[in-house]
Amino acid sequence: MKKLLTAAALATFATGAQAQDVTLQLKWVTQAQFAGYYVAQAKGFYEDEGLNVTIKPGGPDIAPTQVIAGGGADVVVEWMPAALAAREKGLPLVNIAQPFKSSGMMLTCLAESGITTPADFADKTLGVWFFGNEYPFLSWMSQLNLKTDGSPGGVTVLKQGFNVDPLLQKQAACISTMTYNEYWQVIDAGIAESDLITFKYQDQGVATMEDGLYVLEENLADPAFEEKMVKFVRASMKGWKYAEENSDEAAMIVLENDETGAQTESHQKRMMSEVAKLTAGSNGALDPADYERTVASLLSPGSDPVISKAPEGAWTHAISDKALQ
Repeated sequence: MKKLLTAAALATFATGAQAQDVTLQLKWVTQAQFAGYYVAQAKGFYEDEGLNVTIKPGGPDIAPTQVIAGGGADVVVEWMPAALAAREKGLPLVNIAQPFKSSGMMLTCLAESGITTPADFADKTLGVWFFGNEYPFLSWMSQLNLKTDGSPGGVTVLKQGFNVDPLLQKQAACISTMTYNEYWQVIDAGIAESDLITFKYQDQGVATMEDGLYVLEENLADPAFEEKMVKFVRASMKGWKYAEENSDEAAMIVLENDETGAQTESHQKRMMSEVAKLTAGSNGALDPADYERTVASLLSPGSDPVISKAPEGAWTHAISDKALQ
C-alpha cells in the first residue's frame, strides 16, 4: 500500500528541498532494542524532518566504532565504555543524545548455586561478556574486593559468548544477561524464574551507560551536519516515545524490518516491553550524573580500566537542546 506523504514531506517537495541522507549504524542485529529508530522511519517522523535515513543492522562481526571511523555511518548506537575507549585511542566520538536512561545488564544466577547476595560470588564461576562489556563487571568485583583470577576467595571468569549456554549447561553459577534479551532466553529454555536469582548492575551502582548516539567530533563543526543531527535526534526521540506507549505495535514494526527472519513476535513484544523501561525517563539529553557514574566505574581501581583518565569533550547537549526546543 502506498504511504501518503505527510504535510511536512509535501512542503519539502513543494520548495524543491532535497531530503538529507543520514546513515545510522546499530550496535546489534535488528531487534526491539532499536525500536525507536525503526518506528521513526515507519511512522514518517524522519520524513517529516526532511531526512532520508538508512538503518544498518549490526552483528557479531560489526563494530560501530570501526564503521563510523571508515565513513560507513554518520551516527552510531554504541555503549559508552566502547565509545570512551575509542576516543582515548584517537577516534573522537561524541555523545549527542542518550535514549537509554537505565542499564539493562545483569548477572543471572541459578538459585541452586547458593548465591543470594553479591558476597556469595566468592569461589564461583561467572560468565562475562568481553569486547568492552567486561569493564562494569571488573569494577563491581573490585568494589566487592573479589579477585578475578580464579584464586581462592575470588571468582573464576568464564569468557561468555553471546548465548546462555554456560548457565544451561551449568558451566557457570551466573552469566551475563540483558533484562530484555538473554534473561528471557534462559526462561524459554525451561528454567523457571523461581529457580533464578538476578543482580542488576543498575541496582548495584556500577551500571555504565548503554545505547547512546555518537558522531565524530569534527563533523559537529559543520553547521549543516549539526542541523541534520538536530532533526535526526528530534525524530528519533519521537520514535522512542511512540514505541514506549505502543510497545506491541513497535515490536511488529521491528519484525517487519528483520530481513533475517530470526526474530519471533513473542520475543520481540516481550523485549520491547522491557526496553521501554530503560528508555523511560529520557528525553534524549544525556544526564551528566549518569555520565560521571560511568566514568568513575571505568576508572575505578582494579577494574583494568578501559580508559586511563577522565575524558574531555566526550558529550554535548548542543544537539539535544535544539532538538527538544
